[in-house]
Amino acid sequence: MDGEQQLDARGLLCPLPVLKAQKRLRALKPGDRLLVIATDPKAPGDFRNFCEAQGHRIVAMEEAEGEFRILLEKGA
Repeated sequence: MDGEQQLDARGLLCPLPVLKAQKRLRALKPGDRLLVIATDPKAPGDFRNFCEAQGHRIVAMEEAEGEFRILLEKGA
């Protein structure tokens, strides 16, 4: 799918997953999606705060075996 990319942030600690996602989102068009895979336990809260502050949306978030998959949608 053209409008969805993936960012592997496993092993990175706060704030690196959010900073790397922010950089990737800048290059995307509104409505495009970025799947972030992270292992930092703080990632879910960090991404909630980031999206609230920046106008992006969390489409889905799941955790399995210490790995978080967070699907973000770029805001306008």
